[in-house]
Amino acid sequence: MTIKVGDKLPNVTLTQATAEGPKPVQTEDFFKGKTVALFAVPGAFTPTCSAKHLPGFKQHGADLKAKGVDEIACISVNDAFVMRAWGEDQAVGEDIVMLADGNGAFTDAVGLAMDGSRFGMGKRSQRYSMIVKDGVVTELNVEAPGEFKVSAADYMLAQL
Repeated sequence: MTIKVGDKLPNVTLTQATAEGPKPVQTEDFFKGKTVALFAVPGAFTPTCSAKHLPGFKQHGADLKAKGVDEIACISVNDAFVMRAWGEDQAVGEDIVMLADGNGAFTDAVGLAMDGSRFGMGKRSQRYSMIVKDGVVTELNVEAPGEFKVSAADYMLAQL
């Protein structure tokens, strides 16, 4: 079942690459007491994700924070090293937290997995964005296959 507005996020372990190495991140701890703009992409370094999705959140980061967002996070079914390299490639710095869902546990738990086998990608996340307040989903924007509209940063800005 797909997560919906009003649902609490499941508590699973994600991974963030740090200077000290991979660091486990419990979703319960990460989202507790803050407003988070979370967006998910099918894959790091993929065309739409690299040309539009991640850059849009970087570009509008200050605007999102001005409207009450404490943290901006990107999640993908990739490993922490790939997410770190992609963040460095995109020069996100401290503006966006790059979270790896390497085994797809979070993606499965929120019911937003997709089969990318047709493209040689295996299990991946659907493209979506959500606003999460203290662990509870207050806005959810899931893209239709092949689309990039409702999960964009400017769309989210209009929701805040």
